[in-house]
Amino acid sequence: MTNPAPFPHIWTVLKFGGVSVAKPENWTVIAELAKTRLKQDQPGKKIKVLIVHSAIADVSNRLEALPDQALAGDVGDLIADLKQTHLDFAAAAGLDGATLLTKPFATLDHLTAGIALVREASPRIRAELLALGEQMAGMLGLERLKQEGLDPAKLDARDALEAVSYGLDAGSYLSNTVSDGPDPALQDRLSDADLVLTQGFVARNNRGETVLLGRGGSDTSAAYFAAKLNAAKLEIWTDVPGLFSADPRLTPGARLLKALSYEEAQEIATMGGKVLHPRCIGPVRRAGVPVEVRSTLQPGLAGTMITSKPGDDAPQLKAVSVKSGLRLVVMEGAGMWRQVGFLADVFACFKQCDVSVDLVSTSETNVTVSLDPEPGLNQNRLDRLRTVLEPLCRVKIIEDAAAVSLVGYGVRRILHKLAPALEMFQNKPIRLVSQAANDLNFTVVVDGAEGRSLAARLHEELIAPAPSSPVFGPSWAEINHTESTRTQGAKSWWITKRNALLDRAPETGGRYVYDLETVAGRARDVASMISVDRTFFAMKANAHPEVLKTIWTAGLGFECVSPGEIKHLITLFPDLDPGRILFTPNFAARHEYAAALELGVNLTIDGLHPLTEWPEMFKRTELILRINPDRPRGHHQHVQTAGPRAKFGIPLDQLDTARQAAANAGAKVIGLHAHAGSGVVDAAHWREMGAILARAAEDFEDVRLLNVGGGLGVPDSTQASALDLKAVDALLGALKHVPPGYEIWMEPGRYLVAEAGVLLSRVTQIKQAFGTRFIGLGAGMNSLIRPALYGARHEIVNLTRFDHPGVSLVSIVGPICENADILGTDRLMPETEEDDVIAITGAGAYGAVMASRYNLREPADEAVIR
Repeated sequence: MTNPAPFPHIWTVLKFGGVSVAKPENWTVIAELAKTRLKQDQPGKKIKVLIVHSAIADVSNRLEALPDQALAGDVGDLIADLKQTHLDFAAAAGLDGATLLTKPFATLDHLTAGIALVREASPRIRAELLALGEQMAGMLGLERLKQEGLDPAKLDARDALEAVSYGLDAGSYLSNTVSDGPDPALQDRLSDADLVLTQGFVARNNRGETVLLGRGGSDTSAAYFAAKLNAAKLEIWTDVPGLFSADPRLTPGARLLKALSYEEAQEIATMGGKVLHPRCIGPVRRAGVPVEVRSTLQPGLAGTMITSKPGDDAPQLKAVSVKSGLRLVVMEGAGMWRQVGFLADVFACFKQCDVSVDLVSTSETNVTVSLDPEPGLNQNRLDRLRTVLEPLCRVKIIEDAAAVSLVGYGVRRILHKLAPALEMFQNKPIRLVSQAANDLNFTVVVDGAEGRSLAARLHEELIAPAPSSPVFGPSWAEINHTESTRTQGAKSWWITKRNALLDRAPETGGRYVYDLETVAGRARDVASMISVDRTFFAMKANAHPEVLKTIWTAGLGFECVSPGEIKHLITLFPDLDPGRILFTPNFAARHEYAAALELGVNLTIDGLHPLTEWPEMFKRTELILRINPDRPRGHHQHVQTAGPRAKFGIPLDQLDTARQAAANAGAKVIGLHAHAGSGVVDAAHWREMGAILARAAEDFEDVRLLNVGGGLGVPDSTQASALDLKAVDALLGALKHVPPGYEIWMEPGRYLVAEAGVLLSRVTQIKQAFGTRFIGLGAGMNSLIRPALYGARHEIVNLTRFDHPGVSLVSIVGPICENADILGTDRLMPETEEDDVIAITGAGAYGAVMASRYNLREPADEAVIR
């Protein structure tokens, strides 16, 4: 087969999604982009532009709902709402919408009336209805482009795209495909036009009927047009700046992917990415058309370029995605072992029931497959599938699973590097594991409730710390840094008290500054929880005297983990009631327990050894037992204090032994305690801890209190999710009503003080090396070890130039002679100079208390502000 003759023109295809066409002012951006591209003529070649557009945002969803509502009853309000959306657009643009949209409005009325009359909505009628969204948007868009001084030709996409399937079934009408080879006839037809406007999502079959290319089909339409016109480039303009290494709604640390191969983009789209439709990659890949994904809301930002080559072909992960709402079909039976043709028989059943399979995992006696969430895959089809499969094997269908996928070239070659992060799966029920044959992804299917949190944690562990490169650009938080920080500024004390902080900035080294007003507010919030009877501040988070006095004034107690902490409290508060102290040692020496009992503080026993080896110590004492609930939680493995790798607590299967040991020692167990980890933002976590403790308490006749621990999460950026303390209170409140009505104790630490503290330090040096810009500070990991130890993220701002825009991504480092002395990577910062004051926020917890004199450098000192 010979290659076709080159086309005489160079086409650029621009595709705009629903958000991008939703407002008249957005079409100004579209017009400016078209004008810019039209001016990019090359020697001997003229640039032409084809614009492919979607329906106005949410219109397709409402049109899709119309048939079923028409069958159920009156749809007058929904039709009026659809019309009003377009009339409002027209009015805002100064257009006569009623006249302009007369024909599609009449078709809308006619089709819905017909559905109500015949009591049926065929796939053909549904396709006609859904196509109206693009038709109406196109009519309005054409007039807007004319208002912007352009003269676009109008092309009905149905006259250019012919469907491949000509059946009468739903798939042929609602999710069809188109041949994507070069189309000289279309090129000739458009030869006289420099600018063409056409619709996405729609095509026509050989009977002249309207068919659709599936939801998200506008991307696919644009890809078909780009391939048919042998375009120089396809630009997909949407509401985000490109493809990201994770869904930004999961983590603000999601990184912009600057360059990807077609195969990588396909994998990300298929495994749950929402920016591109998976079907759009094939046509452009076969035609060799580069694809660029950009944002109409931020047109000045570079986006993602997709070509035949990756930005970096070294083995590495580039994305973590999660696809929720999966169903798993588990097929088991000894009869499948060495049975020739068994898999062929099984998959024939799926074909017979018109059910598409995604992931597959097999063993000698088990075959498990996943089914993508498909609206048409209803219970009737699943029941039929079960019936057809049951003569071959036992069948179990698991609902609501989630596929968490690690995507990137050469996954097999870097599995050893993933091992530490994959420990996150150790306590999760893993339903299926799949390593793609193309070596582009490694997927684990877990229960749906676990998917999103696992994906976010894997991303933060494996991808977020990666330096800027040809592949990785700024994070979502960095891109939105300036606006989000200024919005948050009205709420952040370190903004409102900025001048006072600048006055307190040290000349050398670092200084922690704590805002006592913020501490008092957090303490009041916790103290006001109706469900919690007693709250103890975990003072290992911050032991500054003024901070402790503020918390004491709010009426809270103190949780201590060493005699030194108890002594510190007694020195500050000589009259402190011992009952306001909770002592929770771990692997402590015998004399520490003896001293605590002599003082009369509340004592928690963390293991069997004290009870079995020192029983005489606990005669006629009241004790709390800490259990290990085997539910590790937290943002990093080092802050997960439950599960088989944690050194804390008594495993549930040893509680009987602990109860008997306490009885033999003559001690009374009055409470049970569990703490699973830190940084938890899921309010249901504490209800789960309480429920575990309540079940365990049924075997203890004297237990009257349940300590659900701490770990209340604090957002590490303005984009991160925040804990809903009222939801925690409500969920724990429900637990209190369960007989016998236990007291609820809690021991928050970081939640009370983290946001109240900043670490201030001045810039010492600025360096550019191998494409990375470093800003050095006088304070380093000897003052704040959390980033090095936990991979913790803190917002970092140039306090001197807070109102200046960010201009470059930098790494913030300290003066310690360790490569781990990095306080933050890839932070968008303004032009920064020596002696500027940098503020590391959210540093009020586990900062000064964990500091050291490593390198014989003095750590940051401490001060307070009111």
